[in-house]
Amino acid sequence: MENTANESVSGPEAVATAPAVAAEKNFAARQDVIVRVQDLSMRYGNFQAVRGLTFDVPRGDIFGFIGPNGAGKTTTIRILSTLLSPTSGEVHIDGLCVVNDTAAVRRIIGYMPDRFGVYEGVTVLEYLDFFAGAYSLPRGRRKAILRDVLDLTDMGHLGERMVSSLSQGMKQRLCLAKTLVHDPRVLILDEPASALDPRARIELRVLLKELSRMGKTILISSHILTELSDLCTSVAIIEKGEMVESGSMERLRDMRREFERVRITLHEPREGVEALLVQIPEVSGVTVEETHVHLEYRGSPAEFHRVLKALVDHQVPVVAIERDSRNLEKLFLRLTRGDVQ
Repeated sequence: MENTANESVSGPEAVATAPAVAAEKNFAARQDVIVRVQDLSMRYGNFQAVRGLTFDVPRGDIFGFIGPNGAGKTTTIRILSTLLSPTSGEVHIDGLCVVNDTAAVRRIIGYMPDRFGVYEGVTVLEYLDFFAGAYSLPRGRRKAILRDVLDLTDMGHLGERMVSSLSQGMKQRLCLAKTLVHDPRVLILDEPASALDPRARIELRVLLKELSRMGKTILISSHILTELSDLCTSVAIIEKGEMVESGSMERLRDMRREFERVRITLHEPREGVEALLVQIPEVSGVTVEETHVHLEYRGSPAEFHRVLKALVDHQVPVVAIERDSRNLEKLFLRLTRGDVQ
């Protein structure tokens, strides 16, 4: 997909101001962080929805934004998406302030809300063309851009279909396609899989991984923690509008010494595997069932090779290793109290 974010258009809001451009360059030079939230607070009358949130999103990460219902996730996402102005604090996206450089920020982000509507009396291509026009994409290039977006989201065969005839999963995919028409650097997705069936969720996860490989930074809010465990490289956990913890998945696991459940599949049963593994200090809870070995591993993910080395050195025929994807659920339950605002 071609990058159209820097297309020249008329009007004072088409480009960032000179100070904003300078800030963007300085920001990028200082640190490889694309989203920076500092002491962010939001009040609605007497209700404090967000209290002093501070976190960074590294460039190119898939960043999970996690919290129970009412924690302040959607409020924070709407501030990041320039739809709300915070009561206090600062948010910068690629060096641009979401309050002072709103138009420029909107050129580099793609926002997909948790609830969205679609115009059903048009075709898929007409729907996307409307949003391409809203982003002032050149008319002569729109057809190629929209075809690229449809191919990327695996909807290339649906361009002439009426939006009203699409399934809920396809409408969700269409909303994501609309979010991509201007080739944003940062995707902000609020519960993108909330209404999808299991197959559509798997397909969405594959698509998000592909977008990450293309260099997009993705901030995703979801209550489906098992999916985020497989997807995210870093997370922020909030509760009652306050930050509980944030950082890379590996750092959070190491910090809390979370154990992983691991299943090792052998080519054939082998005696002595349990006795071998329990000698490793980081391993506990070993059970062996024919060709399946189950254990709990409490060490650093980077040091898991010690388990493999022990098996290889003793010629244990390993054919597969599966590490439990529920670590994020355990971490979430340990760090939060279940309080609501």
